[in-house]
Amino acid sequence: MRDASSVAAVVRQFGPAYITRFGATMPAGHRRALEDLAACRTAAMGGHVTQCDTCGHEHFVYHSCRNRSCPSCHGASTRAWLTARETELLPVPYFHVVFTLPAALRAIVRTHQRVLLPVLMQTAAASLRALAADPHHLGGTVGMLAVLHTWTRTLGYHPHVHCLVPGGALATDGVTWRRARGRYLVPVRALSCGFRARFLRRLKRLLPDVVVPATVWKTPWVVYAKPTVQGADLVLRYLARYVHRAAITDARIVRVDAATVTFRYQDAQARAWRTMTLAGEEFLRRFLQHVLPRGFHTVRYYGWWRPQAAATRTRLQQQLAPPDPSPRRDGPPADATGAPVPCCPHCGTGHLLRTRRLLRAPALARPP
Repeated sequence: MRDASSVAAVVRQFGPAYITRFGATMPAGHRRALEDLAACRTAAMGGHVTQCDTCGHEHFVYHSCRNRSCPSCHGASTRAWLTARETELLPVPYFHVVFTLPAALRAIVRTHQRVLLPVLMQTAAASLRALAADPHHLGGTVGMLAVLHTWTRTLGYHPHVHCLVPGGALATDGVTWRRARGRYLVPVRALSCGFRARFLRRLKRLLPDVVVPATVWKTPWVVYAKPTVQGADLVLRYLARYVHRAAITDARIVRVDAATVTFRYQDAQARAWRTMTLAGEEFLRRFLQHVLPRGFHTVRYYGWWRPQAAATRTRLQQQLAPPDPSPRRDGPPADATGAPVPCCPHCGTGHLLRTRRLLRAPALARPP
């Protein structure tokens, strides 16, 4: 059973009342998320039994729900994703670019997220690629990794896109690498204007009946591009935490009582940790607004960072700085899938081997 101060505990305590109140209008994905999180790592999900090969002690392990909104799942997926992306980095400086929608558009995007969230990612990438292709700037094709975030530290709805971009572009001849000029990638003001124009043009074409506030044309949109002074690896590890993670982690839940949920958040201006207390249903409302439509991809690749351009990316790695092979080190014992075999927590010396399976509750079985 998971800890009493966790997102799962909040769902188990306040979820039934929330479904009773809002079930008729809830998206199917929100209901599924509540059901999965409530059952995650419990007997309802089924599991397996492992036995130590030294002391013979048995351990019961319940399966995770694997819902992408669950804060307790996907640790292995995150590590695998990070490892794969680290092998794709070029030996060049990188830039961290962020595209943010103005507050006046957030409610519209929240209502039409299946249509507008893809537009947000596509127009952000198109704006940067168009400026990078300009001969006055980089004059070539950039590779880009884009990750969508929708939340603030207090679980507010705040859609924005983080991009990791190498400081350079591949020229039109497909061979020449054009480096960025120091700490400068592209002009941020022009990038912001292009992003605004592309997004609003697509919004009006796809949703002609939606009333767009006139102020969004007059206020500058927040876009910034900064070099990754501490290295691309650090930004990549930061983005990895959000690729397979929910809007809040269990570690931030301070207390769950009969009526409220208290959680920690970081105050960016004061650079200090604060606490916030919300009614249980309000916490669930904020949490569920970050459960994205089924099938939506929060991570996207553009230019020569696309999976289809693996050969080009490998050639660039070799061209810019051929990697120096490092000696291979033997890791801990692994099972048939290559995953490390865990040590026995009872004796501390043996390793746990799976012996039998525990079936999940029929009501939670997913259709084929």
